[in-house]
Amino acid sequence: MPTEPRTLEVLRLALRLGFTAFGGPAAHIAMLRDEVVTRKMWLTDQRFLDYLGICNLIPGPNSTELVMHVAMQRAGWRGLIAGGLGFIVPAASITLFFAWLYKEYGSSPSFTGVLYGVQPVVIAVVVQAVYNLAKPALKTPLLWAAALAAIVGYALGINELALLFGIAGLAFFASRATSKAALLEPISLVGLLLLFLKIGATLYGSGYVLLAFLKNEFVLRGWLTESQLLAAVAVGQVTPGPVFSSATFVGYLIAGVPGAVLATVGIFAPAFVFVYLTHPLLSSLRAQTWTARLLDAVNAAALGLMIAVALQLARAALIDAPTILIALVSSVALVRFKINATWLLLAGGLIGFALRG
Repeated sequence: MPTEPRTLEVLRLALRLGFTAFGGPAAHIAMLRDEVVTRKMWLTDQRFLDYLGICNLIPGPNSTELVMHVAMQRAGWRGLIAGGLGFIVPAASITLFFAWLYKEYGSSPSFTGVLYGVQPVVIAVVVQAVYNLAKPALKTPLLWAAALAAIVGYALGINELALLFGIAGLAFFASRATSKAALLEPISLVGLLLLFLKIGATLYGSGYVLLAFLKNEFVLRGWLTESQLLAAVAVGQVTPGPVFSSATFVGYLIAGVPGAVLATVGIFAPAFVFVYLTHPLLSSLRAQTWTARLLDAVNAAALGLMIAVALQLARAALIDAPTILIALVSSVALVRFKINATWLLLAGGLIGFALRG
C-alpha cells in the first residue's frame, strides 16, 4: 500500500481538528499532542514543547501556530499552508454561518434569550483562563506588579499594545489619539483588513486577549456594541477550531461576507509569516535566556489585560440574579470539575432560551 503524501496527511489531520477541536487553545494543544506525539509519533514531547514555547514568543493565535509548526516539520512549507488552512477554514466557515444567523435573527426573543444565557458563561470561561494562567504567569512579585500595572493602565485607557510591550521592556508605545468624529466614521473594507492585520501581527497571549483588542478597535469606535462583542466571543468559543474565528463574526457584522473574509485573512495571515520565519530558529531561541524573560513579562501583562477586560464585559453580561448564578456555577464547573466549556455554553444557551426565549 503506497504511503500517503505528507501534505495530504497534514491536511487530513488539520481538517479533523478544525471540525472537532472544541474547548479553546488548551484543548486544541492537548488534542494535537495526542495525535502527533502519542498516536502518529511525528515528533517527540521535547520537540512539541519547544514549538509550544516558540509560539508563545510570537504574536498571533498560539494553538493555530502550533498546528502550523507541526505541519511544517512534517511536510515543509506546503505542510504549513495545508495545516494552517485546514485548521482555520472549518472554524471560520461555521462562525460565518452563526454570524449570519445572529444578524438575521439576533433581535428575535429566541436568539436574545440564548445570548442572555451564553454571555455569563463567556465570563466564566475567561475567569477559568485567568485562574489557570495565574500560577505559571505570575511567578515573582515583579510579574504580579506587571499584571497589576496592565490592569490599571487599561482602566486608565492606555493602549493595550503599549501596555504589553512597555511592561515587557520593549521601546514600543502605541497611540490611541482618535477624535470623536473619527470614532463615528464608517470603516472601509481596506481599513477593516488593515485593522485585523494589525491585531494578528501584534496580539500576544491567549485568544482571550483578543477581547481587549476588539473592544478598543471596534466597540470604542462605535462599530460594534458590547453585546455584539460578547456574541462574537461566544460563537468563537462554542465552535471548533481557533477562538480567533471571532474575527469572522465581527467582520460579517460590519461588512457582510466580504468583511468576514477580509477579517479572517487579516487576523490569520501574520501567523503564517511568523511561523515560516521562526521555524528554523527554534534551536537558537531555546538557548537564549532573554526570550524566557520576555515571555514571562508579556504573559504577566497579557493576564492583566484579560482580567481588566473580563471586569468590563462582566458589567454587560451579569445583569441580574440568573446571569450571576450562571456565571458562578460555570466558573466552578470549569475550574473545579474541568467540564468542557462547549457543554456549558450550550447549557447556558438552553437556560437563557427557557428564561427569555
